Order: sequence, then structure tokens, then C-alpha cells
Amino acid sequence: MQGTNPGDALAVVELSRDNIQQVLEQSLTGPVIISFYAPSHPQSVAMNDTLARLIQGRCPLALVNCEAEMEIASYFRIQALPTVLVMSQGQPVDGFAGEKADAEIGAILEQHLPPAWKQTLEDAKALLASGESEPAYGLLKGIEAEAQAAGAEFQLTMADAELAMGDVSSAEVRLGTVGLADQDSYYQSLKAKLALAKEAADTPEIRELQQKFNLDPDNALLRIELARALAQAKREEEALGLLFDVLANDLNCQGGDVKQAFMDILTAMGQGSALANQFRRKLYGLLY
Repeated sequence: MQGTNPGDALAVVELSRDNIQQVLEQSLTGPVIISFYAPSHPQSVAMNDTLARLIQGRCPLALVNCEAEMEIASYFRIQALPTVLVMSQGQPVDGFAGEKADAEIGAILEQHLPPAWKQTLEDAKALLASGESEPAYGLLKGIEAEAQAAGAEFQLTMADAELAMGDVSSAEVRLGTVGLADQDSYYQSLKAKLALAKEAADTPEIRELQQKFNLDPDNALLRIELARALAQAKREEEALGLLFDVLANDLNCQGGDVKQAFMDILTAMGQGSALANQFRRKLYGLLY
């Protein structure tokens, strides 16, 4: 198989007697597209390029050179070129022979291909496994709306990326949405990572500020200082909660300084943060 991107492991393979068993076994867990062509038949060669473009790595594309692999072509009773078969559970379930417009080919393929976001999710997992957390996080943010259908699988992968990026608060919120039935070994490993990250974020400065604040909880300036220190340690949920407790009763506490500190933390977290958006909605509820 060819390619350098995470999804390319699925992309294109030349089918032969040596690997046909392996490729057909892949159809037990997802679709495999087989394209029969001949180097001397330009239309069938062009079909290979069309299929690769339309599939975009969402499933394996197996190419059979009928001039070199006549036994395979005979087994599938190929009578015309190009011929394309959709394999599932080791059997052909759809296909066509002859030339077709891209739109027709795409319509046939879309009945069988997994959604594009599923391959992106797999790509992100591969990047995380290789330690490339930032590009993995970017891929996951790009499919967040569509990938909600993946349920816990997406939430766990996203929490993994957030922990790798140091966004401990968002990861904690996300892990809190995972139901008991999905709390598998991956979930447990992420909970352990979360505990370690929170322990590392409990700095001597924060402990000292926390002790002072516990003795003087009505000191708004001390509350702001502690919240900013917590946010800097990526403990944004605690920081925002600390400030919101006051804002819920007095939006103009300390001449508006508490609200400003709250907004500064939200701004630093960015528009893409689910936690920040949650607290923005809470603030808007107080304002309006």
C-alpha cells in the first residue's frame, strides 16, 4: 500500500494472488472497492484515478491488472473493462461495468463508504499515537459537529488530545460526559492521565493562594489572583467557577474587575473551547 498520510494505509493496493486473502479479509469490517483494469486500456486506467479521487482514503481501493492477474479476473468473471466491484463480508454487493460519469460513480460509492469524518477520526488517532497532538487536535476540532454520532469514541479521543495539549479542564468536562457503559480501559487510562495532570498543575503558588483565600473568602482581589493562577495552570473550570460564584450575585464586584478577569480567561481559552462556551452562556444568562 502506498501513501504517507495516516489514512493512506487504506488508500491503494495492487491485488495479486499473494495478498488477495488479506484484502478480502478487510471487507469483513468495512467496504473494499476492487477496480479491474489493463495498462493497454486507457479508460480502465483512468477509472482507477477517478475512484481514488472519489474514495479519498475512506476504504481500501484494490486494483487488479487483468493482463498480469488473469486468474483473479477469471475468478470474478470479468467480461468488460473497466469493472468495479464493492466488496463486503468477502462478497460483491454492488458494482458496475463500463464508463460512467463521476456523479454516477460517486452515488454508487456513497451508498457503501463510511462518512468522511470517520477516516479523519482514525487519522487523528494515528497522529495521537505517534505523539503529534497538535495536528490531531486540529483534525478533531474540524469534525466535532459531525463526529458527535460516534459518541464516546469521539469524546475519548478528543479528551486524549486535550490532555496532550494541556487543556486539562476541557478534558475533565469531556470525560464527565462518558457513560458507565463506555468507561473502558481507554477511559481509565485517560482518567489516570487527568489525575497526573491535575497533580502537576497544583503548584506551590496556587496552594499558597488557596490557603490565603480560604482564610479570607470575601477578598475579591485575592479571588481574582487565585483564579488567574488556576487558569494559567490550565485549571480553567475551577478558575471560572471561582469568579462566577461572585458574578452570580454581583456583576460589578470590585468595580467590574471580577467580570473582566472572567472575560480575560474566556478570551484566552478561545471560541472553540466547549468549556468556555458553557461559561459564556452562563454569563449571558446573567446579563440578559
